[in-house]
Amino acid sequence: MRLMLDTCAYSAFMRGHVIIETYLRQAEQIVVNPIVLGELQAGFLGGAHRVKNDDLLRDFLSAPRVRIAPIDHETALRYAGILYSLQRAGTRIPTNDIWIAATAMQHGLRVLTTDTHFQRVAQILVEFCQPH
Repeated sequence: MRLMLDTCAYSAFMRGHVIIETYLRQAEQIVVNPIVLGELQAGFLGGAHRVKNDDLLRDFLSAPRVRIAPIDHETALRYAGILYSLQRAGTRIPTNDIWIAATAMQHGLRVLTTDTHFQRVAQILVEFCQPH
Protein backbone atom coordinates (compact mmCIF):
# COMPACT_ATOMS: atom_id res chain seq x y z
CA MET A 1 0.00 0.00 0.00
CA ARG A 2 1.27 3.44 -1.00
CA LEU A 3 -0.02 6.36 1.07
CA MET A 4 -0.26 10.14 0.78
CA LEU A 5 -0.05 11.40 4.33
CA ASP A 6 -2.02 14.56 4.99
CA THR A 7 -1.27 17.11 7.70
CA CYS A 8 -3.84 15.98 10.24
CA ALA A 9 -2.78 12.34 9.86
CA TYR A 10 0.87 13.24 10.47
CA SER A 11 -0.16 15.22 13.57
CA ALA A 12 -2.31 12.34 14.81
CA PHE A 13 0.58 9.92 14.22
CA MET A 14 2.86 12.11 16.32
CA ARG A 15 0.25 12.06 19.09
CA GLY A 16 0.19 8.24 19.03
CA HIS A 17 -2.94 7.50 16.96
CA VAL A 18 -2.79 3.69 16.91
CA ILE A 19 -4.68 3.11 13.65
CA ILE A 20 -2.56 5.63 11.75
CA GLU A 21 0.59 4.06 13.22
CA THR A 22 -0.61 0.69 11.91
CA TYR A 23 -1.24 2.06 8.41
CA LEU A 24 2.19 3.68 8.34
CA ARG A 25 3.94 0.52 9.54
CA GLN A 26 2.25 -1.49 6.77
CA ALA A 27 2.80 1.02 3.96
CA GLU A 28 5.41 0.22 1.35
CA GLN A 29 5.73 3.93 0.60
CA ILE A 30 4.67 7.09 2.46
CA VAL A 31 4.44 10.31 0.48
CA VAL A 32 3.96 13.91 1.56
CA ASN A 33 3.84 16.97 -0.64
CA PRO A 34 5.04 20.55 -0.12
CA ILE A 35 1.54 21.66 0.93
CA VAL A 36 1.64 19.28 3.90
CA LEU A 37 5.15 20.40 4.78
CA GLY A 38 4.06 24.05 4.65
CA GLU A 39 1.04 23.42 6.87
CA LEU A 40 3.20 21.56 9.39
CA GLN A 41 5.87 24.28 9.42
CA ALA A 42 3.21 26.97 9.90
CA GLY A 43 1.93 25.05 12.90
CA PHE A 44 5.42 24.65 14.30
CA LEU A 45 6.10 28.38 14.08
CA GLY A 46 3.51 29.21 16.70
CA GLY A 47 4.17 26.23 18.91
CA ALA A 48 6.13 25.89 22.12
CA HIS A 49 8.12 22.91 20.75
CA ARG A 50 9.26 24.20 17.37
CA VAL A 51 12.78 22.76 17.45
CA LYS A 52 11.58 19.36 18.67
CA ASN A 53 8.84 19.26 16.02
CA ASP A 54 11.31 20.25 13.29
CA ASP A 55 13.67 17.48 14.41
CA LEU A 56 10.86 14.88 14.49
CA LEU A 57 9.70 15.87 11.01
CA ARG A 58 13.26 15.76 9.66
CA ASP A 59 13.68 12.25 11.11
CA PHE A 60 10.34 11.15 9.65
CA LEU A 61 11.23 12.50 6.19
CA SER A 62 14.62 10.77 6.24
CA ALA A 63 13.06 7.30 6.59
CA PRO A 64 13.72 5.13 3.53
CA ARG A 65 10.01 4.60 2.75
CA VAL A 66 9.16 8.31 2.92
CA ARG A 67 9.44 10.69 -0.02
CA ILE A 68 8.29 14.17 -0.94
CA ALA A 69 6.22 14.36 -4.13
CA PRO A 70 6.68 17.52 -6.15
CA ILE A 71 3.82 19.71 -7.28
CA ASP A 72 4.16 20.25 -11.02
CA HIS A 73 2.17 20.83 -14.19
CA GLU A 74 0.56 17.37 -13.99
CA THR A 75 -0.52 18.06 -10.42
CA ALA A 76 -2.04 21.36 -11.54
CA LEU A 77 -4.09 19.59 -14.22
CA ARG A 78 -5.46 17.17 -11.64
CA TYR A 79 -6.12 20.04 -9.23
CA ALA A 80 -8.17 21.76 -11.94
CA GLY A 81 -10.18 18.61 -12.63
CA ILE A 82 -10.93 18.01 -8.95
CA LEU A 83 -11.84 21.65 -8.34
CA TYR A 84 -14.14 21.67 -11.37
CA SER A 85 -15.90 18.48 -10.19
CA LEU A 86 -16.33 19.84 -6.68
CA GLN A 87 -17.69 23.14 -7.97
CA ARG A 88 -20.19 21.38 -10.25
CA ALA A 89 -21.37 19.33 -7.25
CA GLY A 90 -21.63 22.42 -5.06
CA THR A 91 -19.03 20.99 -2.70
CA ARG A 92 -16.40 23.12 -1.01
CA ILE A 93 -13.23 21.88 0.63
CA PRO A 94 -10.08 23.79 1.59
CA THR A 95 -7.79 24.62 -1.33
CA ASN A 96 -4.80 22.93 0.30
CA ASP A 97 -6.77 19.67 0.54
CA ILE A 98 -7.47 19.84 -3.19
CA TRP A 99 -3.72 20.13 -3.86
CA ILE A 100 -3.06 17.16 -1.56
CA ALA A 101 -5.78 15.15 -3.33
CA ALA A 102 -4.39 16.12 -6.74
CA THR A 103 -0.94 14.89 -5.74
CA ALA A 104 -2.40 11.62 -4.50
CA MET A 105 -4.36 11.21 -7.72
CA GLN A 106 -1.30 11.94 -9.86
CA HIS A 107 0.84 9.33 -8.12
CA GLY A 108 -1.84 6.68 -7.52
CA LEU A 109 -1.75 7.03 -3.74
CA ARG A 110 -4.39 6.54 -1.06
CA VAL A 111 -4.84 9.57 1.20
CA LEU A 112 -4.41 8.70 4.88
CA THR A 113 -6.36 11.25 6.89
CA THR A 114 -8.52 12.09 9.86
CA ASP A 115 -10.17 14.83 7.80
CA THR A 116 -13.59 14.17 6.22
CA HIS A 117 -12.96 16.68 3.39
CA PHE A 118 -11.10 14.07 1.38
CA GLN A 119 -14.12 11.76 1.33
CA ARG A 120 -15.83 14.33 -0.91
CA VAL A 121 -13.22 13.93 -3.67
CA ALA A 122 -14.47 11.22 -6.02
CA GLN A 123 -11.17 10.93 -7.92
CA ILE A 124 -9.12 9.54 -5.02
CA LEU A 125 -9.07 6.63 -2.59
CA VAL A 126 -9.16 7.59 1.08
CA GLU A 127 -8.19 5.75 4.25
CA PHE A 128 -10.19 7.70 6.81
CA CYS A 129 -9.35 7.27 10.50
CA GLN A 130 -11.51 8.75 13.22
CA PRO A 131 -9.61 11.46 15.08
CA HIS A 132 -9.00 10.97 18.81
